[in-house]
Amino acid sequence: MRRFKIAVLPGDGIGPEVMEGAILVLKAVEKVYDVEFQYRYADVGGAAIDRWGTPLPDETLMVCEESDAILFGSVGGPKWEHLPPDKQPERGALLPLRKHFDFFANLRYGKIYEPLIWASPLKKEVLGSGFDIMVVRELTGGIYFGKPRELKDDFAYDTMIYHKWEIERIAKVAFETASKRRGKVTSVDKSNVLYTSLLWRRTVEEVHRNYMDIELNHLYIDNAAMQLVKNPGQFDVILASNMFGDILSDEMAMITGSLGMLPSASINEERFGLYEPVGGTAPDIAGKGIANPVAQIMSAAMMLKYSFDMDEAYDRIDRAVAKTLDDGLRTRDIYSGKEGEKLVGTMEMASEIAKRVGDNNAQVR
Repeated sequence: MRRFKIAVLPGDGIGPEVMEGAILVLKAVEKVYDVEFQYRYADVGGAAIDRWGTPLPDETLMVCEESDAILFGSVGGPKWEHLPPDKQPERGALLPLRKHFDFFANLRYGKIYEPLIWASPLKKEVLGSGFDIMVVRELTGGIYFGKPRELKDDFAYDTMIYHKWEIERIAKVAFETASKRRGKVTSVDKSNVLYTSLLWRRTVEEVHRNYMDIELNHLYIDNAAMQLVKNPGQFDVILASNMFGDILSDEMAMITGSLGMLPSASINEERFGLYEPVGGTAPDIAGKGIANPVAQIMSAAMMLKYSFDMDEAYDRIDRAVAKTLDDGLRTRDIYSGKEGEKLVGTMEMASEIAKRVGDNNAQVR
């Protein structure tokens, strides 16, 4: 039997609720496959500030270091917004974790399940039968981390810097990801203006020579943003720098119709990863048992795929989510009131997905 240690960091707001739903689904996975998950819970974000006085306690970091992957909830909220920026939950927890573990590759996928096409702000004729896009975002370089940077009374400046090796390793992730999908990478830059983008494009093309079976094309960031709403189905894997990937992945999240459906992964070269939903803490609905657990559940599924090499289990969870939606179950954020839909809470949704994961009749396609 294979055993994996998982650092479970529920965080704030709806984090603990949706995390409970994800663990329920992982327990169903344990029963189907010859695997055991050992869960080690730790405080992070605002919850950690309240208990330990810091958003990322040493004890939490130690739990993460001793685990095989990190399953992360969400952090932040109005309660802690009065704190200095570096002491707030987001900056004080997520950014140090990314830096400490060198989580350079951020994988965010946008997918519309057929029953939820109505929820997208895009017209149905634009969406067609839906889309399935993976954004591969460089996460530890670029303008977000470049130095020098400074804020003065009457001016400010940031530095965008990329080294060739940073571009090479994220490009490899994009091409490897595309090789297991539909075999197409769209690299996004602004090489008509930025020198960093000239290096980006040149380096991506050099890495591509080792992946000639993968189709590669380039788009400027402004055109990519337009194309994403004009024809999202044209994209398979989008490769982008830190800032451009941040922008495009948020745009992609919007056109799926609900942040409650979208997971993400941040991984390093050893495939150790942090897996978290794209949406935030949603303090307005925290504690009400109505949050959508699918993003957290699919984040756990990504953990199985990318850190534990359990591709079949990932597919099984994805199909279970699709079947649950096909059967009409809806949390509030994806409920339209149409005939055949049933409004359910967080744990009922998770329980229904877990039940379908454990269905002995489920077949791997």
